[in-house]
Amino acid sequence: MGELYEIDFYGWANQQADLLRKGKLVEADIGNIAEEIEDMGKSLKRELESRLKILFLYLLKWQYQPGHRGNSWRYSIEEQRLQLIDHLKDNPSLQHKLPHAIERAYKYARIGAAKETGLSKNTFPDLCPWTFEQAINYEFWPE
Repeated sequence: MGELYEIDFYGWANQQADLLRKGKLVEADIGNIAEEIEDMGKSLKRELESRLKILFLYLLKWQYQPGHRGNSWRYSIEEQRLQLIDHLKDNPSLQHKLPHAIERAYKYARIGAAKETGLSKNTFPDLCPWTFEQAINYEFWPE
C-alpha cells in the first residue's frame, strides 16, 4: 500500500477513502492517512497566513501610497476580507491561531510592501498596526 502512496497519490487516496467507508481499518494505510490529515491542517493554517499577508500588503500600500489607490487595490482588499471570513467560518478552530498568523503574515507583508512600493521597509511599522477586526471590517480603509 505504501508503494501506491508513492507512485499514485490520487489512486491511493481513493483507495483509502473506500477502505475507510467500508470500515476496513485493518487494510487501511493508517500511518500515511494520519500524515496526510495532519498536512491538510497545516495547509489550512498556511492559507490563513497567506490571505492575511495579501490583505496586509494591500492595506499598507493603501495607507502609504494614497496617490496610487484604485479599484484594483480596493477589490483585492475586499476579496481577501471575504476569503478570510469564509475560511474562518469553514475552519473555526483556526481562530485561536490568529495572533501568531497575524504576526507571521504581517512580517512578510511588510517586506512585500517595501518591494512593491519602493519605500524603505522601515517606512512601515514593525508590528501590525491593525487589529484583525479592523483589517476585515468592510468600512475600514487606513488613511
